[in-house]
Amino acid sequence: MQPKWLEWTQKLQAIAQNGLTYSEGPFDIERYKQLRAIAAEIMATYANVEHSYILDLFAREIGYATPKVDVRGAVFRDDTILLVKERSDGYWTLPGGWADVGESPSEVVVKEVFEESGYQTRAIKLLAVYDRNRQGHLPFPFYVYKLFFQCELIGGSPSSSIETEEVGFFSENALPELSLGRVTSAQITRLFQHYRNPDLATDFD
Repeated sequence: MQPKWLEWTQKLQAIAQNGLTYSEGPFDIERYKQLRAIAAEIMATYANVEHSYILDLFAREIGYATPKVDVRGAVFRDDTILLVKERSDGYWTLPGGWADVGESPSEVVVKEVFEESGYQTRAIKLLAVYDRNRQGHLPFPFYVYKLFFQCELIGGSPSSSIETEEVGFFSENALPELSLGRVTSAQITRLFQHYRNPDLATDFD
């Protein structure tokens, strides 16, 4: 579970964002801006980053606040799983990223797997839909749903990208150091269970 300060911050930020979206009176707008500033101050204090950075991050979020969607592909080969090494932190993760407007979830995951690994795939099953806050990830400012698709390998060859510097297949018992903001070992263990037991229903929450 995520720390309580992060849960409070996410909720306060969402209330402020929704209030700024629908309020018209100047006094209400000012109150919601103050609430947003308080949320940013809480996060900046506990995360040990500049208040101005968090406040700017929150201010760029407009419209009704909804969870962001992170889509990841689980590609298996001979009882191993495809992982990519992130340039940003030097750790490994399932290929994937934020869902894009105008593309279905399966289209996004196929595109992300190809761009980050060089492999061509076909999405064949939605394995899990998780609330990121309940999955043991490193803290993140916004609320996120994570979608994990099993993808069938159909072609391509390993290739790095702007975001990734290495590509490899790993067995369940020999995983490299993971990028915990993106994927956890418990999630990969569960994905292997789905791979070995195709009749398992999709996980959620």
